Amino acid sequence: MQAALPRLQTSPLSFGSFILLLSCSLFGISSSFLYGEELPTLKYNHPGLVVDLHVGLWAFPIPCDFDQDGDHDLLVSCPDKPQNGTYFFENTQGKTAMPVFKAPVRLGPAYRDIMPSYKNGEMRLLTRNEEITDIKKDGFKQRRKIYPTTKVHTPREKYTVRGNQWRFVDYEGDGDDDLLIGIGDWEDYGMNFSGNGWAHAYDEQGRWKLGPLRGFVYVVRNNGTQEKPEYGEPERLTAGGEDVDVYGRPSPNLADFDGDGDLDLLCGEFLDGFTYYQNVGSRKKPKFAAGKRLMYRGEELKMDLEMIVPVAFDWDRDGDFDLIVGDEDGRVAFVEHTGKFDEEGTPLFEEPYYFQQEADDVYFGALVTPAVVDWDNDGDQDILTGNSAGYVALIENLDGNHPPKLAAPVKLKADLQTIRLQAGPNGSCQGPSEPKWGYTAISVADWDHDGLNDLIVNSIWGKVVWYQNIGTPEAPMLTSARPIEVEWPGNPPKPPAYWWEPQGSELATQWRTTPYVMDWNDDGLNDLVMLDHEGFLAFYEREKQGERLKLLPGKRVFQGTGPSVFNNRHQSIVEEAGPLQLNNGIAGRGGRVKLAFGDWDGDGHHDLLVNSINISWMKGYPGENGSYTFEEQGPLSDHVLAGHTTSPALWDWNQDGTVDLLIGAEDGRYYLLKNKTTSSR
Repeated sequence: MQAALPRLQTSPLSFGSFILLLSCSLFGISSSFLYGEELPTLKYNHPGLVVDLHVGLWAFPIPCDFDQDGDHDLLVSCPDKPQNGTYFFENTQGKTAMPVFKAPVRLGPAYRDIMPSYKNGEMRLLTRNEEITDIKKDGFKQRRKIYPTTKVHTPREKYTVRGNQWRFVDYEGDGDDDLLIGIGDWEDYGMNFSGNGWAHAYDEQGRWKLGPLRGFVYVVRNNGTQEKPEYGEPERLTAGGEDVDVYGRPSPNLADFDGDGDLDLLCGEFLDGFTYYQNVGSRKKPKFAAGKRLMYRGEELKMDLEMIVPVAFDWDRDGDFDLIVGDEDGRVAFVEHTGKFDEEGTPLFEEPYYFQQEADDVYFGALVTPAVVDWDNDGDQDILTGNSAGYVALIENLDGNHPPKLAAPVKLKADLQTIRLQAGPNGSCQGPSEPKWGYTAISVADWDHDGLNDLIVNSIWGKVVWYQNIGTPEAPMLTSARPIEVEWPGNPPKPPAYWWEPQGSELATQWRTTPYVMDWNDDGLNDLVMLDHEGFLAFYEREKQGERLKLLPGKRVFQGTGPSVFNNRHQSIVEEAGPLQLNNGIAGRGGRVKLAFGDWDGDGHHDLLVNSINISWMKGYPGENGSYTFEEQGPLSDHVLAGHTTSPALWDWNQDGTVDLLIGAEDGRYYLLKNKTTSSR
């Protein structure tokens, strides 16, 4: 069931708003936002299809028998935009470890860092220092305070705690509930350094100059009774004589993982792995050995993405504690305890199995970046899409109808290897906490002019690459990535925050931005239009010398009538006219801009569609000597889709002859916006 989308709150009418209203009136638009109707999600329209279980960006799993029918269901809290909420995934297949869940139903609001606690068959939910009460009656809205403050950990600087996870646990086996608290601390990593996006935080060899993320665990003992708790002061847990300290948000679990009658500690982290601390003390006097990484077949056990949230729970009812783990992209996995141990007594787990659900909304991870094209040359429009994990997938249109029947996403391969661009230890300008992210932003076009569509990709690195199609129109086959090369007159430019130097003639530009390929100047050659290394919209013109295609350095031929300078959320920074700088930020605050070009209002000129709270329209006017001017029209809807960014793709999805929009959002879904501007002229 789709939740109602949040709407932007508007203030009393100002003079600027009056001018915007007047402008909208002149274009046949009735409000300060171009359209006010709800943006529907794209559906698979494919009965019987099974896909990855998902919510949106960030998943906090709560395994339980919610409907009390004897089997295990899943609740998942998703605290991001636009599908913020706590969702119920019903298991109708009984006591099986790998059911196909029903599509989700929204129960109520989401809570960041929500964690379940289990005791004597009862589940309780804590969101920091508050307990959520009567979850079935009040839709997760009623809370009661259990502790006077959320601040059990006091860093030297403000705003550095990212992760504050509370759970009830009988820590010392005396029958009453104590508190177990996991804290993610970004102080050493330089959280307050992010005002300039962690610019220059690497040295020239790509080594991080700041510290790591920290993940501490506290216990607060109950010195009273279960009925009248009296909580003491927070105590930081130690293991092997040192503080328990993992890489960021620890998601701590105290459970008897080795079956010896006492409670062991197992933590997640901000990244993708797990650390196990065996209790070598007793049930009443816990003492933890130094942490050991969980392993699988000789290598560290890892999730597909990062920002993981593990919850210990006997999912398969075999008497040991498995892990139910939320991933950054909204998926949830079952990590099975095998009942076996290594030679040192560390439990062994199977690799993650990602739960499945009945298909409903089309979904592919988080921060999806669609392009619409007839990829298999069968006469209908398919969707190619990137995502935060660095994959690129095909969502095939199976029948060409309206609405279309769509296949589940299939990850593309190049030279028979799955395409996945990732930051690794030093590819993100925001530091080594982001190794599993890739943020692929894509364009599909015939780059080498051989009659086949190729794939052009930008990513977290800011290195623009292309994958040549050497297959056929009906069966594309991609080769490995190669750099987009520019005829630079000297050393290639790059964003100043990048520690690495571009190699050869490669194009190094703002990270996470769309490399839009089109024949901008109508000369029969595909050009490249995208942000340059300083965030200005630039025209990289294609030329042909003999049989050789060349790409010329970017020219800032685009002007803004005012505003002309924006940040990465398309909020205006400079109101005057000037060269169009779609993002004036640097390092982590740079880039991020997703865009598309098309004739949105039917006047025969290129317009610019760019990410904002949903998608904003900039009306285009050709000028003299190859210049081009864009005039800001504002968001196309009042529905807020973006916490980070959205990504537009032009598509006549209702087949009425007018180009509409497919909007990729950070929740991994795709939203449909009908073009009413052209028809209103």
